[in-house]
Amino acid sequence: MTPNLVPGRYRGVSVAALPAGVGLDEGSLRAYFQGRDAYRRTRFVVARSGSGTALLHVTKASDVELFSPIVDVTLLAGSDECAYVHAPEVDTAIPSALAAVAVGAGRRAVVVQGLYEHVNFIVDARPLRIVVREVVPPEPAKLFDQARRIVAITEDLPPIELVSELTDLGALAADHPAGHYLLPCRGSGGEVAGATVSYLDEHPPFADWTLLGCTRSQQIHEWFYGAEVPVVDFCPKRAPGPRPEVLLTKCCLQEEHTEAGPGWVTVPWGSSLEHVREALRTLAAQQEPVWAPA
Repeated sequence: MTPNLVPGRYRGVSVAALPAGVGLDEGSLRAYFQGRDAYRRTRFVVARSGSGTALLHVTKASDVELFSPIVDVTLLAGSDECAYVHAPEVDTAIPSALAAVAVGAGRRAVVVQGLYEHVNFIVDARPLRIVVREVVPPEPAKLFDQARRIVAITEDLPPIELVSELTDLGALAADHPAGHYLLPCRGSGGEVAGATVSYLDEHPPFADWTLLGCTRSQQIHEWFYGAEVPVVDFCPKRAPGPRPEVLLTKCCLQEEHTEAGPGWVTVPWGSSLEHVREALRTLAAQQEPVWAPA
């Protein structure tokens, strides 16, 4: 089965409280539901008995009539592998939100009764792990926060787990000691303990400094001062070490477009939410099939 089975619309999910004497095994559930009328949008049934839950896919004689008899029943998850979670804060239309609950519940299938009391489920949750690599300060890390906000409200992205990988300018400076640092922008709020700090965007008088910056910062420095300068490169796109399997990061040389390669996407340094949305869609498309909206 494809991982991350999630109904595309939770209105296709029905919850049924079983009468006493009806078991949660496949045979009992099939005998109980076959021939019973179901609403035309119903495709899945969450069958509940006491504290037990089973998850079913149902086929009806017609999807046109308002109600139609169920003609086939398939057990997606039995009571031994299915959890029912009441999480009023969770928007059950969001696959990533369902996956986060499922990972915490530790069951193969998790039914969530969430925000607005809507019920939805996920089977075989395996969220796509995307590492978001960027530089701080400023904080919060903008790209990670943008990605988090998009994932939190988007229904048609697969389940995603975002992991931040941050380069801290203060720690980077400590690894490359100097008496005077030049940072690209005062707005970042960057400071280096025990050292003098100037900001390139303020065009200060030239000094004997070390630039904590990227390619664009070096270009601006040469434009302002006509001279090269010692540089500690903090470009997240060129960060040393192994690249994560799936990476979202930023590049100062991109102004209005995204760039992509196998397993990575870069957005402009001043990315919009739409840039980040496009990047997440690209990464998800590269990894297909990673989910099965049903």
